[in-house]
Amino acid sequence: MADEKEHAGSSVEDEPSLLEKIGDKIHVGDHDSSSSSSSDSDNEKSEKKTESVKAKVFRIFGRERPVHHVLGGGKPADVFLWRNKKVSAGVLGGTTAIWVLFELLEYHLLTLVGYVLICALAILFLWSNAHAFIHKTPPHIPKVHLPEEPFLQVASELRVQINCGFALLHDIASGRDLKKFLAVIAGLWVLSVVGKWCNFLTLFYICFVLLYTVPVIYEKYEDKIDPLAEKATIEFKKQYAVFDAKVLSKIPHGLKSKRS
Repeated sequence: MADEKEHAGSSVEDEPSLLEKIGDKIHVGDHDSSSSSSSDSDNEKSEKKTESVKAKVFRIFGRERPVHHVLGGGKPADVFLWRNKKVSAGVLGGTTAIWVLFELLEYHLLTLVGYVLICALAILFLWSNAHAFIHKTPPHIPKVHLPEEPFLQVASELRVQINCGFALLHDIASGRDLKKFLAVIAGLWVLSVVGKWCNFLTLFYICFVLLYTVPVIYEKYEDKIDPLAEKATIEFKKQYAVFDAKVLSKIPHGLKSKRS
């Protein structure tokens, strides 16, 4: 009986120790959760700080994504940014050859297409009929089949852009926004002046060359170009504020009410 009492007493004494262990585990768990939550809050604060620092950096046209994403990403952006130099050089060389043929050598489109098709069909026809005499395999002429989906996607995107252009022209013609009106008039005037200097093909080629050179140069030196662009933007806003105070603010109130 005495041994049983001693055993019961020892079990009773062991019970608080078990409770203490459970309490210690709960305390440790609370400490871990609090430390993890504090670390999460610290991470969130550091992320917010980095985001605020990034937001303070001036980028041309207010862009927030890299140049590669702005150009659409994928293979077209790789070509424009010269990620694959062989493909980019090939596309630029082909475009230059087309410009030289039509602009400098003054070839006509139908004439050039006719000559190319005549040469290609004559070579393939003679090769197909003479392969038995020259002991060579006949040429493998692949069947060309254009898929429907890419053309539908291009047509759908073109329709959206044309509708946006019509909406912009309607908004400007309605006299609602004087800034857009002046910007469009200035742009059309510059386009008409450039049209006197060169034809459409040369203008297209110049734009194509600029598209192949300006993005890659900007991506390489954007840290130096963005501060200069910021200074130019600030100066332009100052000059526009002066123009607004001297000219736009003196427009009759009836036209301003129309705009609003």
